[in-house]
Amino acid sequence: EMLQKKTQVPANWNAEWEKNFHPIEVDGRVTVRAPFHEKPATDFDIVIEPKMSFGTGHHETTHMMIAYILNNDFTDKKVLDMGCGTGVLAILAEMKGAKSIDAIDYDNWCYLNSIENVERNQCKHITVLEGDAKLLENRDYQVILANINRNILLRDMSIYVNCLNDKGTLFLSGFYKE
Repeated sequence: EMLQKKTQVPANWNAEWEKNFHPIEVDGRVTVRAPFHEKPATDFDIVIEPKMSFGTGHHETTHMMIAYILNNDFTDKKVLDMGCGTGVLAILAEMKGAKSIDAIDYDNWCYLNSIENVERNQCKHITVLEGDAKLLENRDYQVILANINRNILLRDMSIYVNCLNDKGTLFLSGFYKE
């Protein structure tokens, strides 16, 4: 009688991730989805391969920022997406007509992921930069989007204000009640 050796099948983490990653829709107008999801019938279709980056739209702060972008005019605006994660907010800003967007993240993984996602969505007006608020010296914007944690927002808020044009708009997200 032969003993059969049980072999442990390694988990396919990519398949696991894909099973649990669902497209999100904001206000029936934007869909944020992975490349393996079907193309939706929304006005704005953003394809993101999130890997290890923050910004799939599933988090409340990202979802809220997407809604703010939808409800504001970005036509011909110069925009900053600070702490860009996957680049999703910069991508939507371009889709809404922004003419020049800087997407900045200090995390190398996010920086590389944003470059990929910008290309995947055929964006032509986004410059992805790796670094922090020190990169903002001598830059100016009409709209600044910063979806980062509270401590960084508080630390860098004066820097954002200094590079925001008169009558510019500053969108901050990341202040939690709990």
